[in-house]
Amino acid sequence: MGHMTDGEPLAATLRQIERSAGALATASVSRMDESLPWFRELPADQRSWVMLVAQAGVQSLVQWLRTGAGTRGGPQAVSDEVFDVAPRALARSINLQQTVALIKVTIDVVEEQVPHLAADGEEQQLREAVLRYSREVAFAAARVYARAAESRGAWDARLQALLVDALLRGDSADVLASRAAALGWTDAPPVAVVVGRSPGGEAAIVLHGVHRAARRADVEVLGGVHGDRLVVVMGGAGDPVSVAERLLPAFGEGPVVVGPAVPSLEAATESARSAMAGYRAAPAWPAAPRPVAADDLLPERALAGDGEARRILRHSAYGALARTSGELLETLDAFLVHGGALEATARALFVHPNTVRYRLRRVAEVTGFGPLTPRDAFTLKIALALGRLEPGTQGEQLTKPT
Repeated sequence: MGHMTDGEPLAATLRQIERSAGALATASVSRMDESLPWFRELPADQRSWVMLVAQAGVQSLVQWLRTGAGTRGGPQAVSDEVFDVAPRALARSINLQQTVALIKVTIDVVEEQVPHLAADGEEQQLREAVLRYSREVAFAAARVYARAAESRGAWDARLQALLVDALLRGDSADVLASRAAALGWTDAPPVAVVVGRSPGGEAAIVLHGVHRAARRADVEVLGGVHGDRLVVVMGGAGDPVSVAERLLPAFGEGPVVVGPAVPSLEAATESARSAMAGYRAAPAWPAAPRPVAADDLLPERALAGDGEARRILRHSAYGALARTSGELLETLDAFLVHGGALEATARALFVHPNTVRYRLRRVAEVTGFGPLTPRDAFTLKIALALGRLEPGTQGEQLTKPT
């Protein structure tokens, strides 16, 4: 502190406050201990940081009074540096409401000591100044917490992006688990990955929208913005497609594709791979629902070169039918050739239309795709073509994903 003359406002009072700074801070922390149960439960290191903040607060009051802010209507803002003596990590342990409570206790203690701190004739002036100071230091606390929240949001966004990168690359389960744990992920099953267009703007703001929508849907999420894509991992989504529908406001325009449900984050690479492949192939099905399951895009994914989709269709349709008596494959072929007309198919096969209906129902049972549904008929046509291109792969059966 610089040299003062007695001509300065509250000069004698300021000297008394400075001499009492340590005692005031100690008394404030003792009062916190008595009146705030949660403060008593803080670890010793955090309690010591609070003591330093209290001491800095008393020194800040002196500096604020010295500038004339409390006596001449001068500058009113309190410097945020009053909180710089404590690490930013303290803002993670003590919320803004608790900080304001700590400030109130400190101010109450100073107010009680006003008769002993104020020089003759300056008691009322000091009391009014202390009240104004308490308001200003509360605003300073709010600014500090706003910056801490902004910084934490940016950091969380980067950490989530790293986790999603690891997921898309297929990194080890240990890497995924450690990064997810740092973000508070509980790995509630089932887990599914959703991919769509990002609405644009800063990643932290985009992810804030995702988390807000997720809270309403009562699921946990992690997300990352990758170029123009938004990738979201959902946990605890019993019906991933219906939950993804509630997250749609967080996405930009265009298709939103939901990967299959898996038991945990450890297995989510599979869901992410399917969702990404579906997102790339989705433009081939303009009438697709939004959101759409990646498994409903199997034919488009196969046409776009997705090896996993080709394998599923070869085995679940062509392979399954090829292992039957042969009648089902023959009937399906004829049905597709005749444009889905039952009567024409029956004439070509020299059987009754009811026989065709029965065989088509059996095709649906064996493959999981119903030929009487136009969308499934298209899927089956692609599957048969793929199976005949690589007939040596038909020995293994894999049913349609659910």
